[in-house]
Amino acid sequence: MTAKKIRRWKFLRDGLKSNYDGHQWAIGKWQKTKCLELCHGFNCSRRIIDAMNYVQGEILAEVEVEGRHFVGDDKSTHEGMRIIHAWHWTKADSVALSIFAAEMVLENFEKVYPGDDRPRKAIEAARNYLDSPTDKNRSAAESALSAAWSAAESAARSAQSAKLTEMLEALIAGK
Repeated sequence: MTAKKIRRWKFLRDGLKSNYDGHQWAIGKWQKTKCLELCHGFNCSRRIIDAMNYVQGEILAEVEVEGRHFVGDDKSTHEGMRIIHAWHWTKADSVALSIFAAEMVLENFEKVYPGDDRPRKAIEAARNYLDSPTDKNRSAAESALSAAWSAAESAARSAQSAKLTEMLEALIAGK
């Protein structure tokens, strides 16, 4: 199957090397390989977040792909690929992304658990770390994150328990 050139994302290790096999990349240079099936060729993702799930590397690369390819749910494999742009991905980038994602769902969490401020405190601690990345702020952010994870796990267990109860009651009512 062939298609026009399209843009995708992948994470690489320092030095523009692939995590899987250490393949050396160069910006702007087309690389070719045999593409036999999904995962056997050059891999990339349509969305940055999907690329992060495969390799949490130091380099975020925007790639252009061409030629024979296979498409999965969250990644694709191609026989031709080149790097268009590359950016160093830092811990600060990951923290900023985490803050952004947490803020997107914070209102929903607080509606269900209005008295639980652990996620809000974790966001504040992460912001403090970004503003001043000292050991003290890092430690505080890690502690707050741990508390926020506990809150999220507790909320998930509670939601699962409520759903299970609902399903059991529906099952009994149907008998």
